[in-house]
Amino acid sequence: MTPRTPWQALTRARYPRTRWPWRSAGYLATGVVTGVPALLVLVVLAVFSLVLVGLPLLLLAGVALGGLERRRLRLVDLDPAADPHRVPGTPGLGAWLRVRAREQATWREFAYAVLHATVLWPLDLIVLAVALGLPAALMATPLQLAADGHEAKVVKTVLVTSYPQAFAAALLGVVLLVALLYPLGALAGARAALSRVLLAPREAELRARIGEVTASRARLVDAFEAERRRIERDLHDGAQQRLVALAMTLGIARLDAPPGPLADQLARAHDEAGRVLTELRDLIHGIHPQVLADYGLGAALTDAADRSAVPVTTDVELPRLPTAVESAGYFAVSEALANIGRHSGAGRATVTARYGDGSLTLTVEDDGRGGADPGRGTGLTGLADRLAVLDGTLTIMSPPGGPTVLRVEIPCRPLPETETAPSGSSSPRTASSSARA
Repeated sequence: MTPRTPWQALTRARYPRTRWPWRSAGYLATGVVTGVPALLVLVVLAVFSLVLVGLPLLLLAGVALGGLERRRLRLVDLDPAADPHRVPGTPGLGAWLRVRAREQATWREFAYAVLHATVLWPLDLIVLAVALGLPAALMATPLQLAADGHEAKVVKTVLVTSYPQAFAAALLGVVLLVALLYPLGALAGARAALSRVLLAPREAELRARIGEVTASRARLVDAFEAERRRIERDLHDGAQQRLVALAMTLGIARLDAPPGPLADQLARAHDEAGRVLTELRDLIHGIHPQVLADYGLGAALTDAADRSAVPVTTDVELPRLPTAVESAGYFAVSEALANIGRHSGAGRATVTARYGDGSLTLTVEDDGRGGADPGRGTGLTGLADRLAVLDGTLTIMSPPGGPTVLRVEIPCRPLPETETAPSGSSSPRTASSSARA
């Protein structure tokens, strides 16, 4: 396994020959580079805070330094540290400041900024001076002796007057450098771990963020389904009724027209209006079939099987489920049946639908040639994306020569009895039938 941090790299025998010692040195060196300006900024803002002017700026300085440190952390930690801050619900600087002031992450970043400016960067400097500066001074002893011509003082303490002594000091510097690379990496790893604890999101914050994303995704799914049904309703009550009226008008005009070229043109127009009306009805049915809204997924699957180009046997036992789940399940089966009719060469297909253990399970099987591939544009990729929005999964088993089995699982809960049937309609809650044998 490739090391992700200096601590993991330290366990490898070839650690001194890897890039990790130098990444660790770079991390500590850049800590000094950012620490000195951070100290100056904090001192200035602390002075202004005496008159309450610098307090908000102190928090902002912590947030800014936290963002910079999360990027710098990539030098010694290959797993990115996520931003722990939430996105404000409303735009504007005021809303942003209110959210930041209430977040624990903001105060952790402020604490890190104070710690970095007062303790961490001086410690980084000391470690670099000992781990790299001391060996470098020893290795430079022959150059010092050559420059002076008579003597050289190693690290301002030991006097060297001959080249054998100078080269011995240089050799000691090389050995000491290799030895000190290990504590250098260990300290850089500890420094990075401390930074991650203070600057990366906590587990509770991650759970809250996941909850927000899940709720937002559910709202998007509900809004999408509501928009689909609005479009279906507008087409059904608007464009379809006008086309019906147009077809009736053309039919009456066709009957009243005397035989001749005008009657022939009216007949062609009447036939074309009928074809357009049929296509529009199919389009409306594809957007959101009325049987799905009125009687639920079980009846809609039976209806889809009746309209399939391939004979389909259905085995469906389902309660009423949430609208988004029923819609996703219906279109999954519809897409699967359409693919069977277009690509599989199958003679028969089977649709099975069950609800149990808090999950809807749909299975579509055919006796075709197999070899279904989501990458060939059969709609399976888009189908998997749609199911993923509901935390659903799509599994396809389609060996060459068949058979092909498509399995859909969507976690959900059934609707209460009071929500299972629309007003003025009645329907059994389960359906089991054999369609178009």
